[in-house]
Amino acid sequence: MSHQLATRRVRPSGLVVTGGLFGTAAVAVGLNAVVAAIAHAAGASHDFQPLQFSAYAPFTVFGVLVGAAGWAIVRARSAHPSGLLRNLVLGVVILSLIPDIMVGVSDSQPGTSWGAVVALMVMHVVVAAVAVPAYHPLLPLPTAED
Repeated sequence: MSHQLATRRVRPSGLVVTGGLFGTAAVAVGLNAVVAAIAHAAGASHDFQPLQFSAYAPFTVFGVLVGAAGWAIVRARSAHPSGLLRNLVLGVVILSLIPDIMVGVSDSQPGTSWGAVVALMVMHVVVAAVAVPAYHPLLPLPTAED
C-alpha cells in the first residue's frame, strides 16, 4: 500500500494551478515580446498591429487559458487523453496559422510583410511550446493507476 501512495500523483491545488497558468502566460508573453523585437530588428514594420504588445499580449494570455480549459476538458472526459491531446495540440496550432497566412496573402494590415507574418506564426508556436509542458504538472493526465 505504501508503494501505491508513493507513485500516486498529487493534483495541484486550484491556487497553484491558477498561479501556474498566469506564470505560464507571463513567460509566453515575454518570449513573444522577444519574437516581436527580433522581427522588428529584422525589418518588420512597427505599423504591423499584430506585432505590437497591446495586440499580442492579450491573445497570448487568452491562448494559454483557453488551451488549459481544453486540456482540462479532454483530461476529464477522454478515456485516452494523452493521445487525443497530442493530436489536438498539433491540429490547433496548425489551424491557428491559417488566419496568419490569410493576413499575408491579403496584405490587409498596414505594414504587412511575410517576415512579420512569419514572426506572428512563430508566436503561435511559442505559446504552445510554453503552455503544453506547463499543463503536464498543473493539469496532470491520469496514469494507468488512476
